[in-house]
Amino acid sequence: MLKTWLRRWLWSNGYAVFNTRSEACYARDGLFTANLDRFRRDPDFQAAYARGVQAAGGFDPRIEWRVHVALWAAARAACLPGDFVECGVNAGFVSSAIMRRLDWANRDKTFFLFDTFSGPVLDQYSDEEARNGRLRIAQDAITSGAYVTDIERIRANFKEWPNVRIVPGVVPEILPSAGVERIAFLHLDMNCAYPERAALEFFWNHLSPGALVLLDDYAYFGNDSLAESIDAAAKLLRTEVLALPTGQGVILR
Repeated sequence: MLKTWLRRWLWSNGYAVFNTRSEACYARDGLFTANLDRFRRDPDFQAAYARGVQAAGGFDPRIEWRVHVALWAAARAACLPGDFVECGVNAGFVSSAIMRRLDWANRDKTFFLFDTFSGPVLDQYSDEEARNGRLRIAQDAITSGAYVTDIERIRANFKEWPNVRIVPGVVPEILPSAGVERIAFLHLDMNCAYPERAALEFFWNHLSPGALVLLDDYAYFGNDSLAESIDAAAKLLRTEVLALPTGQGVILR
C-alpha cells in the first residue's frame, strides 16, 4: 500500500515513475527511494554482503546500499597504487565485505585496520557533539555491547587474508607508527569529528592521485558537527566532499 501511494504521489507531483514493480522501493538505513536497487540481486554483491554479516556474528544491519557504495569505491581504488586503510573497524563488516569482493588474499596490497577495539574514545567528543546527543549515543552503544571488544574475535575473522594488518590503538596517535606509505582507499567510520578529521589530514599526502576517501557518517542525520569539521578540513586541503543519500561522503584525491 505504501509503495502504491508513493508512486501516485511521485506521479502527481511531476516525477516520472518508470518502474512499477512492487519491489522497486528501497527503505532501509535512512534511505527511501523508488529507484532501482538491482545490485542486491548480483551474486557477487550477495556473497560480499554475506561475508560482512558473518563478521558481525550473524547480525544484519540492513545497510545494503551503504555497502554497495563501499564496494564500488574499493573496486575503483583497487586499480590504483597503494594500500587500503580503514579507521573505525568494529566487527569488520564493511572491510570484510570489501576483501571478499576483491579476492583480497590474491591482491598485492595490505589492508590496514585501525581501531581501539574497545569502543569509541569518549573524551574525543566535542561539547557540540555532546549537546547534539552524539556522545550519549556512543555511551549507549558501549553499554549495549554494540562495539566488539574481543580482539581475538577480530583476528579470527580476518585470518583468511594474510595481507591484513590489525592495528589496535587510538586515532590519530597510533597512525604514525603503522608505517603506511601510499594509500589507494581510505575508509573513515569513527562517528566522531576529531579523529576523522585528524585521520583525513594525516593521510592526505599519502593518497595516490585518484584515490578514494569514503566517509561513512558524513551526511548522517544529526551528525552536523562531523560534517562541518570535515568540510573545514576539505577546504584547507583544496577539495570538497560529495554527500550521498546513504549518509556517506566521498572525496576524490
